[in-house]
Amino acid sequence: MTTTTYETRTLIGSTTYHLRASADPELFLEVAGTDTSGALVAEGNLRLPAGAGSGVGKLLSQVLDALGKLGAPPPGSGRPRPANANQPWSGRLDEDLRATWLAAPPGTSSTDLIRAIAKQLERSATSIRSRLARVGCDPDVAGRPLAPEAARLLGVQGRYQGEVGGKPDSVQVGEG
Repeated sequence: MTTTTYETRTLIGSTTYHLRASADPELFLEVAGTDTSGALVAEGNLRLPAGAGSGVGKLLSQVLDALGKLGAPPPGSGRPRPANANQPWSGRLDEDLRATWLAAPPGTSSTDLIRAIAKQLERSATSIRSRLARVGCDPDVAGRPLAPEAARLLGVQGRYQGEVGGKPDSVQVGEG
């Protein structure tokens, strides 16, 4: 029987992967990955019955895709975090956020204003949107305060709304 061999090399991120597959009569796969300095960063071997290659290949693809989604993103691939991410909000920041939001002229895009405020305060747009409700602003309509009914529905309470569930959501006036 003739041995069939397949070899390939591909660059993924900063790692060059080398794959060699042969069939004689079993399938044998060898994988190695090297970084830009040539250091070995990945390696593995797999021996399979000849008829199992396609099925095991699909299984491996599914498992590796799923595991890849669970893991942390590779270094340098994620977005940089805002400078003030996970920092506490002060009363002054809350007041500035509220004043900026309520000063928006009619017709201002809430999405654009949220992005602009996020950039200015070095926070994520998601954190700004979430905080708007806590300071009494309607995050869907720039320039509009949050109605008390909406505050109750959203389960938020701050210095600009009545108590909801007896728990404050933001710093009270005079703090921070």
